[in-house]
Amino acid sequence: MDALFLFFISSGLFLGWSLGASDASNIFGTAIATRMIRFNTAAAIASFFIIIGAVHAGSGGAETLGELGSINTLPGAFMSAMAAAIAICWSVKISMPVSTSQAVVGAIIGWNLYAGKPTDYSVLTKIVGTWIFCPIIAAFIAIILYRIIQQCCKKSNTHLIRRDQYTRIGLIIAGAFGAYALGANNIANVMGVFVPSAPITSVTFPFDIVLNKAQVLFFLGAIAISVGIFTYSQKVIKTIGNSIIKMSPLMAFVVVISQGIVLFLFSSQELFNFLSSHNLPTIPLVPVSSTQAVVGAVIGIGIAKGGNDIHWNVLGKIVLSWIVAPLLSALICYISLFFLQNVFNMVVYK
Repeated sequence: MDALFLFFISSGLFLGWSLGASDASNIFGTAIATRMIRFNTAAAIASFFIIIGAVHAGSGGAETLGELGSINTLPGAFMSAMAAAIAICWSVKISMPVSTSQAVVGAIIGWNLYAGKPTDYSVLTKIVGTWIFCPIIAAFIAIILYRIIQQCCKKSNTHLIRRDQYTRIGLIIAGAFGAYALGANNIANVMGVFVPSAPITSVTFPFDIVLNKAQVLFFLGAIAISVGIFTYSQKVIKTIGNSIIKMSPLMAFVVVISQGIVLFLFSSQELFNFLSSHNLPTIPLVPVSSTQAVVGAVIGIGIAKGGNDIHWNVLGKIVLSWIVAPLLSALICYISLFFLQNVFNMVVYK
């Protein structure tokens, strides 16, 4: 890796850091807010499984983003990732959990507009469709899980202290699953724009472990996500943990497992192949918003409890940030590409 490539990829690493700062709340935010798991413990578990998920199963979403817009130069990829990261950091600054997927899609569309490249609207429609259905599916799963677990708890004679221990174990397992799913689904948002133009080859590690070009990028991006989790995620955790609705440990478990299931559904190549081979409707391999999945799950629980405890004003601000983020990202990308090309004489598209 030469110095110029490391400079260009720095925006992707910054984007990964931003994702870790924002989306860590979606994995363990509710568990930390209910004081069932310590922050450092949650951050370590999340980091490990995000890296595994990114390297092992991150390719599906990257292919879909490539269909939306294949950014064919490193300077163009650099600025697209930077624009998305700035939009995300703005949301984190005001303690709003933003959708990384939306910010990246906005940046890609900004590059398409500047480069005069056509945007594949069928792919865009598929991606935007997941923004609508993702929170709905998460809410539906959360309602079912919450009612099932609530009934099981009522019929159980388990002591309250023992039940809290089981809940804590469940939260750790659910968080690990959610972290794996987040890495698999959202790593495309961090490094997907660099895959077409990155001048790297496969890397061989001890024990004959070989990572291809995309997996090397995904590994670097996952490390950046982990750093973001440890250094700057606690502010957003407070918002997602208790601001929408007051959470109990049981509710926290349902939220985390619901989010993990939704991310897994939209990132599993194995599930896609299984459904396709049996002529069943497939679930698109699209980087979906873990933020939307968590918010949808939290709302689902609120609905299951009657809907009176939901803080709709906080929810409205979160939804507004989802609308502003892709527009802001597209605008920043378009303007920045102009300066990068005309002031610094860099080739931002071919």
